[in-house]
Amino acid sequence: MMCGRYAMALRPSQVRQILQNDYDLQVDDAPVDEGDSAPRQSYNFAPGYNGVVYRADVGERGAGAQPQGQGSNPSSAPSSLPQPLQQPASPPYKLQSMKWGLIPFWTKTSPSYPSTLKTINCRDDSLAQSGGMWTSMKSKKRCVVIAQGFYEWLQKGKEKIPHYIKRKDGKLLLLAGLWDCATLPSTTHPDQEDEEDGRKVWSYTIITTSSNLQLKFLHDRMPVILDPGSPELQKWLDPGRYEWNRELQQVLKPYERELEVYPVSKEVGKVGNNDPVFVVPVASRENKGNIANFFPNAAAKSKKQPLKEEVKVEKPGGEKEVKSVEEVNREDTEGGGFKPTPEKMGVKRGPDDTEETEGQPPNKKVQDQESVEREAPVIPRPKLSATSNKPARSPAKKKGKVAPAGIGGSQKITKFFGNSA
Repeated sequence: MMCGRYAMALRPSQVRQILQNDYDLQVDDAPVDEGDSAPRQSYNFAPGYNGVVYRADVGERGAGAQPQGQGSNPSSAPSSLPQPLQQPASPPYKLQSMKWGLIPFWTKTSPSYPSTLKTINCRDDSLAQSGGMWTSMKSKKRCVVIAQGFYEWLQKGKEKIPHYIKRKDGKLLLLAGLWDCATLPSTTHPDQEDEEDGRKVWSYTIITTSSNLQLKFLHDRMPVILDPGSPELQKWLDPGRYEWNRELQQVLKPYERELEVYPVSKEVGKVGNNDPVFVVPVASRENKGNIANFFPNAAAKSKKQPLKEEVKVEKPGGEKEVKSVEEVNREDTEGGGFKPTPEKMGVKRGPDDTEETEGQPPNKKVQDQESVEREAPVIPRPKLSATSNKPARSPAKKKGKVAPAGIGGSQKITKFFGNSA
């Protein structure tokens, strides 16, 4: 199913303003923004929803059709010579709320949901053939469907990756479509408009054509996109053209300009989900599902904080102040002020916390030789056997050998600092 989901989250009043101001299109009427008759606003627009359609206001029978009841007046033209409806030089155009999934006018019962799924799209090559269900619609009931963008899924093995496609300038998409109006029994949906013991159901379909080179990797088909102000758009919406011809058929072709295409959240795949993030690239900073966005503050903070070591120094009077080691050393060198007595506070580390201070690794106590010599000699602990809890005996002294000074035959600990001495 091509073009089975699109985005349209703007209110009708917003769409009307964009068409008039940005696209220079005539809009004489538009549906209300809120209420039962208002179209659906969704970033995950699905079949069966009521969307916004732009068309010439020519009545439910379409362009060039004989108005219902004309010819019944004796003063009118003879019925044997019916006169076509004369369209005004500048016909009115309107935005209208319609259901996505076309229901032909001859339908007498409410179609099932699977049935309407079959008519959400119409192939352009089927319109080139004579006859078929689209005959009356392609000649007299043409429209454009308003969308912000549409979705297509890339098949990768068993995985389906949704992609969002939109105009590079971010403006609205005008998708070629057909519409119809059917009268269905009011007992099925009593909340709808009643007319002659029935209700009117306006519906539409989106026309698809072969994909352009840019979208070939996603699908072999794409919706027909019409540019505002183009001759193709004028031809397609002209109610004076109510007979199908080659000129209208040639309007239905792949989009020639470049579009913007990118992967989006897989949550869009479930009908009923609706979130603005569905139109945001997965890898972007704005996407809340991008895992890289969970650590931006920590990364920025680590870049701003270089390696610093702080100490507490005692001022005259007994007060203590926190200063960096660099600042303490500078004051000591310059000889100004008091003589600080540093008390280590700890280390604030930045991103490169593996660097060591030259000549002395961090967190390692250095004692000078004189202080070590003043310490009491260390008595080594007796060794324990792997199979007994009793301490192992000291090794026997060899005859004729005098043990070095110390306790238990151990050497003086100052001997280990011979190089430093």
